[in-house]
Amino acid sequence: MAVRTSDFSRIYEAYPEKKATLYFLVLGFIALIIGSLFGPFQALNYGNVDAYPLLKRLLPFVQSYYQGLTLHGVLNAIVFTQLFAQAIMVYLPARELNLRPNMGLMWLSWWMAFIGLVIAALPLLANEATVLYTFYPPLKGHWAFYLGASIFVLSTWVSIYVVLDLWRRWKAQNPGKVTPLVTYMAVVYWLMWFIASIGLVLEAVLFLLPWSFGLIQGVDPLITRTLFWWTGHPIVYFWLLPAYAIIYTVLPKQAGGKLISDPMARLAFLLFLLLSTPVGFHHQFADPGIDPTWKMIHSILTLFVAVPSLMTAFTVAASLEFAGRMRGGKGIFGWIKALPWDNPAFVAPVLGLLGFIPGGAGGIVNASFTLDYVVHNTAWIPGHFHLQVASLVTLTAMGSLWWLIPNLTGKPVSDGQRRLGLAVVWLWFIGMMVMALGLHWQGLLNVPRRSYIADPMVRDAGAYAHAALPMVFNILAGIILLVALLLFIYGLFSVLLGRERKAELAEAPVPFAEVISGPEDRPLVQAMDRIGFWFLVAVILVVLAYGPTLVQLFSNLNPVPGMRLW
Repeated sequence: MAVRTSDFSRIYEAYPEKKATLYFLVLGFIALIIGSLFGPFQALNYGNVDAYPLLKRLLPFVQSYYQGLTLHGVLNAIVFTQLFAQAIMVYLPARELNLRPNMGLMWLSWWMAFIGLVIAALPLLANEATVLYTFYPPLKGHWAFYLGASIFVLSTWVSIYVVLDLWRRWKAQNPGKVTPLVTYMAVVYWLMWFIASIGLVLEAVLFLLPWSFGLIQGVDPLITRTLFWWTGHPIVYFWLLPAYAIIYTVLPKQAGGKLISDPMARLAFLLFLLLSTPVGFHHQFADPGIDPTWKMIHSILTLFVAVPSLMTAFTVAASLEFAGRMRGGKGIFGWIKALPWDNPAFVAPVLGLLGFIPGGAGGIVNASFTLDYVVHNTAWIPGHFHLQVASLVTLTAMGSLWWLIPNLTGKPVSDGQRRLGLAVVWLWFIGMMVMALGLHWQGLLNVPRRSYIADPMVRDAGAYAHAALPMVFNILAGIILLVALLLFIYGLFSVLLGRERKAELAEAPVPFAEVISGPEDRPLVQAMDRIGFWFLVAVILVVLAYGPTLVQLFSNLNPVPGMRLW
C-alpha cells in the first residue's frame, strides 16, 4: 500500500534510527562513487596508459597521479568503509533489540563525520595534502587534512558509545540472559575498533597535529609509521566485520535457509577482538629500528587471524548448503544451482566471498616474515587489498542495499532495478578479479605499488616493458569497473529518488536468519558473553605486543623536518 509523505513521517518518528542510518549510507556511497571514479585512471596507469592529462582537462583541480591516488584511497578505504560501518553496526543491533538508540548522539556522530570530511576534503582537493592513504611523515600535508581526518575518525567513538548504551540498556532489562547474536557482534566489533583506533589517535594528537600547526619542528618517521600500523592493519577488520555481520545474520535468510551455528559466529568475532590489533609489525618487516623478534611474533599472530576467517568460510558454506537443500537441491553440487542466483542481495556477498579466497591466501604471503620480502611495496599489495575491501566489503555493501533501502525508506525495488543490480555485481566481481590478476602478476615482476609508471619518461625508457602482458588485464579491468560503476550509480539513485513508498516495507523487520544451533545455556557461549573480560585480555595483548617497542622508540626519537614532494 502506497503512503503519503506525511503518513510515512510517522514511521520515522517510531524508528528515528532509520533516517540517520540512511544519511550514513548515502554519504558513504557518495564517497565510494567519487573515489571509484578515480579508479579507472589508477587501473590505466598500471596498464601503462597515462590518462591523467585527460583527467586534468575534466577536473582542473587534479594536479597529479598522486593526488588522484590520495583521493581514491582516502574516499574508498577510509570514508566509505567507516560510514557504512557506522550505519550497519548501529542499525542492526538497534533493530534486533527493538530499542531506540540515543538519537542525539547518533546524529552527533553523523555531523562529526560530515564536518570532518569537509574539512579534510578541502586541502585534498586543493592539492595541499597529497600524502596518500597512509600519510607517512615526513610527507607533510596541510593542517586541515589532519584535523578533519581526526574529527572524522573520532566520530566512531560516539558510535561506540551509542552501541554500548544499547547493550547496557538491554542487559538491564534482561539480567542473566546471553547477548543476542547481532548485538554481540556489534559490541565486540566496536570494542575491537576502539583498541585499534588508539594508535591513529596517538599519532594525530602527539605528532601530526602539533607538527602541522608548527608547534613542533619535526617528527620521527618510524614511530609515526608504527602508530599508524597499530591501527592500519586492524582497520582491515574494521572494513570486513560489518560485511561478516551481514553474511552471518542476513545472507542465510536471503538464501532461503538458516545459520548453522550461533556459537561459531560468536567465536569468530571474539577471535577478531583478541587478534586484530597486535599484528601491525608485519607491515614493517623492511623497517629498521624494530627488533626482528617482535616482527616474528607479529607475523605468527597475523597467521592466527586467518582462523576466524576459515571458521567463517565453514559456517557460511554449511549454511548455504542447508539453504540450497531446503530449496530442493539434490546430489553433491545440486544445492549450489538451487540457490537464488537471481537475487543481487544474495549474489553480491557470495561473489565477494569467492574473491576473498585468493585474497586471504595472498594475506598469508604478506604475513610471512620471508615471503613478504618478495612482494613488499609491489603491485601485489593493492591487488591483495582490492580482493578484500573492494571485493568482499564493497560487494556486500552493494548487495545489502537491495533489502536495506526498502527497509529504511519503504521504497520498493522493481524487477528491472533488481536485474540491473545483478548486472552491476557480476561486472564488479569480474572487473575486480581481472584487475587482481594483473596487479598480483605485476607484483611478482617487481612493478612497484603507488608509482606513476605511465609517466611518459618512465614509459619511454621501457622500465616495465617486461610486465606488458599483465598490464593488459588492468586496462580491461578499468573499463569493466567503470561500466559497473556507472550502472550502479544509475541503479542506486533510481531507487533512492523513486516516488513510490510502501509502509509495509519500512515497517518490516530486518531479515535476520534463524539459527539451527543456538546459544541456549551452553557454558562456552556464557563464557564468551563475558565481553568485559575478553576486552581486558585484548588490551593486555596489545600492551605486550607494542609496549616494549614503543618504549624503545619514544626513548630514542629522531625527528626530521617535513617535506613536500608534489
